Amino acid sequence: MPEKVLIYSRFPKAMMLRIGERYDLMDAAGKPPNEMFTPDQLAGVRAMITAGGTPLGAGMMDMLPALQAIVCYGTGYDGVDLAAAASRKIVVGNSPAANAASVADIAMTLMLAVTRRLLPADDYVRSGNWSAAKPSPLMRPQPGNPGRRIGVYGMGEIGRRIAARAAAFEMDVAYTSRSKHDVPYRYVPSLEALVEWCSVLMIAVRAGADTHHVIDAAMMKKLGPDGYLVNISRGSVIDQAALVAALADKTIAGAGLDVYEKEPHAPDALTAFPNVVLTPHVGGHTIDSHIAMQDCVMANLDAFFAGKPLPHPVT
Repeated sequence: MPEKVLIYSRFPKAMMLRIGERYDLMDAAGKPPNEMFTPDQLAGVRAMITAGGTPLGAGMMDMLPALQAIVCYGTGYDGVDLAAAASRKIVVGNSPAANAASVADIAMTLMLAVTRRLLPADDYVRSGNWSAAKPSPLMRPQPGNPGRRIGVYGMGEIGRRIAARAAAFEMDVAYTSRSKHDVPYRYVPSLEALVEWCSVLMIAVRAGADTHHVIDAAMMKKLGPDGYLVNISRGSVIDQAALVAALADKTIAGAGLDVYEKEPHAPDALTAFPNVVLTPHVGGHTIDSHIAMQDCVMANLDAFFAGKPLPHPVT
């Protein structure tokens, strides 16, 4: 008889099909599990699958007295209270690097779109302004990529792939992270120094208390009127209100965002700027990335139910 696994976050059914062939999935559809299942049904749950950004604290863990494993679908795990899990001897796993290539791709796509003003250019053609020879200040020549200074904040698997792609575009790449890595890029010891140096800041750092709103008004002032922000990490890293103000007063040149402080993001002041390119948190949303993430989820669950250490643990 297949083992029962609770689906804690809201996932499209297609993402769970392969996993559902191996396990008896109890899908809470993003609602509190105690609203969807009886205490008796939850009493025997030993493992759950969650999205890393979904808040999962001690109170919820205590609703599942038999819980011993939390498996994150994706690389992130910032929503999980790791201290609460450790104190309850609950192991936590994730899908490291499974979507790194596709997230790095979207980072470069956002950077190219915002620095080359692709959205205004697309509108220029569709509106008929090009064929009518109407002048547009947004169509003025912009700096090209060779020699552009790219600062990568966070040199994990995603950061490394962003750096490699930027280098292939003949850009000058530097990075900062908690420690220096064996990579062929310039290491800058502080975020402040990196922001002052670069013309595009690529945010690829993990979310946490130490990175919450670390990109604030002061940082954006350091980035300057020719600088761009690209965020494919977590929305919490940027002070979004400060970003709107910086765009409004032209403190920075523009931004490319795949993540937001609150998701899904509704139209607002941020979405009105023509120098901002927005995508709906689709960095890792490719077929190959989902297959890789599902492989990691199943490998973690298989090992847990077999009484073995998780192959992809969060440490």
